[in-house]
Amino acid sequence: MEQFLQVGVITSTHGLKGEVKVFPTTDDPMRFKQLKEVILEGKRERLNLTVESVKFFKQLVILKFKGIDHINDVEAYLKCPLLVTRENAVPLEEGEYFIADLIGLKVMTDMGEDFGILTDVLQTGANDVYVVDHHGQEVLLPVTDECILDVETEGGTVTAHILKGLLD
Repeated sequence: MEQFLQVGVITSTHGLKGEVKVFPTTDDPMRFKQLKEVILEGKRERLNLTVESVKFFKQLVILKFKGIDHINDVEAYLKCPLLVTRENAVPLEEGEYFIADLIGLKVMTDMGEDFGILTDVLQTGANDVYVVDHHGQEVLLPVTDECILDVETEGGTVTAHILKGLLD
């Protein structure tokens, strides 16, 4: 299980006083309002940063970090991810999972057959879709009650009912 979870990526600077524009990689960008600390995954180092202020602009979040007061202090961190610890992550509802915990799970059919490895999760408007490497072939499994029967992140498996037409 991943120790850190990505919540965003720094895309550019904003103004001259050290603010940055962040593309959120979390389901709910409003979570940044409650975010007090982040870990910046730099190219050579990890920095623990305290969030001083949060603003929103279009699809981006504008963050100001305590102690970073000039544009020159943040330019080296463009395109770097922002992480949180699991303790600072948004609590999940029943049946919700962090994508990082799903990647790499073994997918088994409801008949007990080894189907493949979950390699990605696509987030569509209606429901998520699990991307599974099925013996070298990419198969898309809709995350619905009819298809995904069980997810055991601790056990490392997903149990799926392979609906007619999914392998055509």
